[in-house]
Amino acid sequence: MDQRRRRYDREFKIEAVNLATNSSRPFGEIANNLGLSPNMLWRWKRELAPEVDSDNGNGRIGSNGTELEKLNGELRLVKEERDALRKALIILSRMGD
Repeated sequence: MDQRRRRYDREFKIEAVNLATNSSRPFGEIANNLGLSPNMLWRWKRELAPEVDSDNGNGRIGSNGTELEKLNGELRLVKEERDALRKALIILSRMGD
């Protein structure tokens, strides 16, 4: 059994941390969906803190927000999750070659 250490590029790490910090889902769930350990994702978050967008909250809209704003926020989140999963799939498929 080949036990190679996986390497992730800086862009993937930043995208994964952005996804996890801006999502309403638990950090561990995001990590598992990306095929990572939660500890690795937390470590990336600490290491990349200055580079990661921290101005976004958890994607929730305040009580004075409109339904359209809420839906746009949810759509943005889903697109970010989709893009991160696509990148993860590409990286994992390259490892299989």
